[in-house]
Amino acid sequence: MLRFQHIEFLYALFLLILIVAAFVSVLAWKRRSVKKIGDKSLVEQLFTGYSKRFRNLKFWLLFFAFAFMVTGAANLQMGDKMEKITRKGVDVMIALDMSNSMRAADVQPSRLARAKQLVNRLLDEMTNDRVGLVVFAGNAYLQMPLTVDYSAARMYLQSATPGMLPTQGTALDRAIELCQQSFNQKERKHKAIILISDGEGWDNNAIAAAKKAHDDGIVINTVSVGTEQGAPIMMPDGNYLKDDKGNVVITKMNDKLLTGIAAVGNGLYQHLDNTDEAAGNLIHELNTMQKKEFGENIFADYNSYFQYFLGIGLILLLLEFVIPETKKRKMSLKPLNG
Repeated sequence: MLRFQHIEFLYALFLLILIVAAFVSVLAWKRRSVKKIGDKSLVEQLFTGYSKRFRNLKFWLLFFAFAFMVTGAANLQMGDKMEKITRKGVDVMIALDMSNSMRAADVQPSRLARAKQLVNRLLDEMTNDRVGLVVFAGNAYLQMPLTVDYSAARMYLQSATPGMLPTQGTALDRAIELCQQSFNQKERKHKAIILISDGEGWDNNAIAAAKKAHDDGIVINTVSVGTEQGAPIMMPDGNYLKDDKGNVVITKMNDKLLTGIAAVGNGLYQHLDNTDEAAGNLIHELNTMQKKEFGENIFADYNSYFQYFLGIGLILLLLEFVIPETKKRKMSLKPLNG
């Protein structure tokens, strides 16, 4: 099995697009500058010895050197020893509100950013629990099924944005129902939902969905994020969200609904003020639940191959350093007059 130990480093590869764009822009700027000076063929004669081929070669050497160095930093690994691991924990589905109202900045840096900080803190504290992720707005979507791969969970969490959901709204009932469907339907224990939302809008079906889930043996914990005073919603285009009449929309937290869901689900409700404290309270709730044993075949021993990628990257950098941008001039020999 292949994996990257530090998969988050691979995001740096997107910089390669900017590097190529910058290189192309510089070439276009040089061509425009040459045209402004005068006749292209005459101007190019001024740069005797300059080699476009060497220039392009040096760029691509730097390009691939950067790619190999980043890949090496991510550390490609291959598992060579599989072991049967028995864990004791609970199954936890995290339902994260991705509606536009979560863009509001009445808590810094935004409601959604604070919610993601909480989930990351939870993942830091989890050891044997399986975790899954559901994102929701006007509808709910399974972002990640139950797993103990917390690195993958962080990756899915990082990539989740309100813009990825086609329907806006706050469908708490659908989020709870999808979480319920994501558990093992044959079990009636060891299951918990952590619902993180600003609770905006009254969802008449949410309480009923929570009661049905609890009847299926699921404990529902809720976390509210935002303020009662509310705030406008800054959209990605830099403008505030407006209603049909052109008025700026002010979104306010609805903690009453989330409190009711937690009460019906026999779980903990809390407002997200201090991330560490909120995460600690949730972990305490999970630890008080009855654990179940589940076994997994996992690779326990990995061989790292970062050194090969770093080595290739260094060789490419060395080649780029020794290759000149100018051609060698041919020396002409004149006969000596005796």
